[in-house]
Amino acid sequence: MASQPDAVKEQIERELTDPLRALDLDVEAVELTPAGKRRVLRIAVDGDDGVTLDDVAVATKRVSEVLDASDVMGEMPYTLEVTSRGVDRPLTLPRHWRRNADRLVKVTLADGEDVTGRIGASTDAAVTLDVDGTTREIGYDQVAKAMVQVEFNRKPARGGPAEDEDGED
Repeated sequence: MASQPDAVKEQIERELTDPLRALDLDVEAVELTPAGKRRVLRIAVDGDDGVTLDDVAVATKRVSEVLDASDVMGEMPYTLEVTSRGVDRPLTLPRHWRRNADRLVKVTLADGEDVTGRIGASTDAAVTLDVDGTTREIGYDQVAKAMVQVEFNRKPARGGPAEDEDGED
């Protein structure tokens, strides 16, 4: 059985999923934390083309409208923060792998083995990594943890512009 805070977070996510999907965004995380006499509600969003500051501004307005029309937050005041998913969040869903194609990732497998490689093709069940020139397919069910590795001054693989330190073009 979900605790009260977890139930509230789940309800918030349910209410925001469709309105944000209409903006081509996904709800990646909902965090609700006490902050004195207020609460802080953090909503992390992501999209296939990444998230710009303009996307965050539009999403913030839409989230605020949805929450104002709902009673999910109750009467206690809160501060709303909408942000991008960020590079420091683990890859947990097939869309995370797809959206990070060509990025370097460190994967800890369920058996404890660590694998570092570049993300290639991905499906709903597995990802293909280039590990030092060798292709390796890993099923998501084998992954205990996966984190994108930040690369500085990496040369682009496909002739596009070099990425900056947070991985955005």
